[in-house]
Amino acid sequence: MQETALWLRDFVWSLYPQANELIYDNYNAVAFGWSPTDRVGHTFCSIAVGRTSHNVHFGFYWGSKLADPKMKLLGGGNQYRYWLVKNRKDFPKAYLKKLMEEAWAYSLSLVKDPKQIMQSKTIVKSVSSAKRKKKEK
Repeated sequence: MQETALWLRDFVWSLYPQANELIYDNYNAVAFGWSPTDRVGHTFCSIAVGRTSHNVHFGFYWGSKLADPKMKLLGGGNQYRYWLVKNRKDFPKAYLKKLMEEAWAYSLSLVKDPKQIMQSKTIVKSVSSAKRKKKEK
């Protein structure tokens, strides 16, 4: 899982070096996403590694807004869509690159104040040890 997550991280950084990486340590997953600002609401793609499920998601924060013409993304909620990454060989790089381009453009359209745009930072947004302790009990 670690190797897959780090490979995906390199994949995103190689395409969007100007984006900011937002890292979240949540009670059920470690997630990192990329945004033109420091705000989660502007995140265009993310990687989540499940603590108990041991799944790796390559997701789109606003995935429901993406075209996804081949209907490859999973998720039926109002917002988030993802690709369940089982191995590198089956990861549809070209298809997901196109969705990333669309997601990046949508994310930028959400930024109302250009002063919010930052470049190439890694930001730890939350560490939820209190939630994790409650969950483990």
